[in-house]
Amino acid sequence: MTIQFGGLATGLDTGNIIEQLMNLERKPIVRLETDKTWLNNRLSAFTELDKRLKSFADAIKNLNYRDTLLQRSVKQSSEEFLSATASREALPGTSYQVEVVSLAQVQKSVAQTGVTSKTSSTLGTGTLNLTVDGVDRSIEITASNNSLEGIMQAINKADLGVSAAIINDGSATPYRLVLTGANVGKTFSMDSSGLTGSTDTLGQFNVDDGTGTITNPPVQAATKAHIRVDTIDIYSDSNTLTEAIPGMTLDLLQAKEGTTTSLNIAIDKGAIQSTIEAFAKGYNEVVSFITGQSKINGEGGGVLGGDASINAIKRRLQSMLTQPFKNSGVFTTMSQLGFETQKDGTLVVNDKTLSAAITNNLDSVVSLLAGEEGSKGLGIQFKDYLYEMTNSGTGMLRGHKESIDSNLKRIDTKISAAEARLEQRQKTLEAQFSAMETLVSGLNAQSTYLSQQMESISNMMNYRR
Repeated sequence: MTIQFGGLATGLDTGNIIEQLMNLERKPIVRLETDKTWLNNRLSAFTELDKRLKSFADAIKNLNYRDTLLQRSVKQSSEEFLSATASREALPGTSYQVEVVSLAQVQKSVAQTGVTSKTSSTLGTGTLNLTVDGVDRSIEITASNNSLEGIMQAINKADLGVSAAIINDGSATPYRLVLTGANVGKTFSMDSSGLTGSTDTLGQFNVDDGTGTITNPPVQAATKAHIRVDTIDIYSDSNTLTEAIPGMTLDLLQAKEGTTTSLNIAIDKGAIQSTIEAFAKGYNEVVSFITGQSKINGEGGGVLGGDASINAIKRRLQSMLTQPFKNSGVFTTMSQLGFETQKDGTLVVNDKTLSAAITNNLDSVVSLLAGEEGSKGLGIQFKDYLYEMTNSGTGMLRGHKESIDSNLKRIDTKISAAEARLEQRQKTLEAQFSAMETLVSGLNAQSTYLSQQMESISNMMNYRR
């Protein structure tokens, strides 16, 4: 690193002078950096606006169609035995009596006895006979896998619809084989009498000895889910039933034969009101953001201020909100549902007005928002416009991002060129000031020499006198 001592000859602070001159030279770059920051802030604002438009679209998606707007609710007499949810296909005004007789479960069998080691080859060799759903399958056990762990792996590798695992029960012979059916439709038994030369016993699993006596029956038998809907028996391989009642999903929790649960399906007017109120929330988030980003301290000059496309979005939303929609119902505008526009352009919803409209004229509310045959309701019109504005290929953000990215690249190019020029300019100034110091230093040396000569001549003249 070069150490410079400026101003030794001239007495000037040349380092500070050069710094101040370079600050003046750098002003165009500062302006470019300011422009770059402003463009990045605009891009962030456009990105956030796109996010809010998408959120608005998502909030009103259930307003688009009659079936999604008319959400269903289910009232249960008890939640102890099952949980029920209703889709738009469920029939409002219907009721059902559901009895949970049994839950779906797979067969599970556990060896009666255990062995002291999982890995010792003490279980003999030969053939294991595994009967699955009445079909006999043979699994060969050799000296390479006649340990409990080897037999477990052989059963799993055979992929017969039965899986094997090993548990430790904490006894003196703790390791026991556990067999589990792959699904509720699998019943199985396993005969280990074909293994010979063993010092430990694997044990039989659910094997009939021919007299009707079952050796080591399952600890859990395979059963299908069994319910009765209005006394009709229905069976399932799963504890979640989706077709037992039209438009209903039943999740079985506990079985108790003889006990019924009442299910009553109705139109969920509370959910409908919440969905409509979500419209106002989504609308306000968009309008408030546009207004806030267009002003600084209540005046113009915000990062989105003066942008024609952004102002067009706001005007379009306001226009769609107030335009009448002709239909066969009694409502033609959103204001009739209790939507009130404030001075700042946002909405508030009169809950009483909206609740009364839903309670007394639900069909008209649906016609206004979801439309009728051959015509798009206001909900669909808003959704279509929001999807158009947020389209990843042709939407609002795409065009602005391309334009801003192009300008940012142009500015970066200018800044790089200017920085290179300033670097050279600083070197030139340093060289010039260094040359000046050298010149002044030489002149100072000459001045000192001349002064000394003049003083010497003066002394000589005085001596002669």
